[in-house]
Amino acid sequence: MSDLYEMKASNKNGVCRVELSGELNIYSAAELKQKLDPLVSDCNSLEFDLMHVSEIDTACLQVLIQAKREFSAQGRKMELVGHSPAILEILNLYGLEGFFGDPLVLPPTGKAA
Repeated sequence: MSDLYEMKASNKNGVCRVELSGELNIYSAAELKQKLDPLVSDCNSLEFDLMHVSEIDTACLQVLIQAKREFSAQGRKMELVGHSPAILEILNLYGLEGFFGDPLVLPPTGKAA
């Protein structure tokens, strides 16, 4: 098990919730994908709570993108909630703010005059 991140998952009648915290990077991507694979097949809907993610890189973003594609292809719902600053930053960097289809609460871009 990785010391970089923590994952808590629950499945209530096919509605799954995954809470991720810590560092999601290339060192944890393979393990994260392996842990998510059973959820992708067992869940009718999947919600990722990412409020406590302190770091995410392209490798783990690809894991989330692949899960979204698999869910969408099967007509199931997957959404991201509780976007941490690190999540907002990487979504913005790659222009993926709308890809996951969930509402984003963006921080203010400037100071009030």
